[in-house]
Amino acid sequence: MAEITFDDFMNVDIRVGRVIRAEPFPEARKPAIKMWIDFGDEIGERKTSAQVTAHYTPEMLLGKQVMGVVNFPPRQIGPFMSEVLVLGLHDAQGGIVLIGPDQDVQAGERMC
Repeated sequence: MAEITFDDFMNVDIRVGRVIRAEPFPEARKPAIKMWIDFGDEIGERKTSAQVTAHYTPEMLLGKQVMGVVNFPPRQIGPFMSEVLVLGLHDAQGGIVLIGPDQDVQAGERMC
């Protein structure tokens, strides 16, 4: 993978948000969950869908803090418009584990 500059990194706006609503996304081609995430006063609420059903149910996601890229353009995912890319890692079986802070922080805090 090509090296990037620090300025390249700073152009990716990664913020913490709190999941305030989550529901199944049965229309998705692969199992997914729709999430509405509060990124604080500056960014506001954004929605997304994520293929995180291996480890999470909608109920488990409520109140969870997650990291997301908030400066990608919206993307149509079937009948749903995704406005943020939540970040995660693959486990040994290929399931996605979401990335978030290990302590509670203010919604909208930018990754540094």
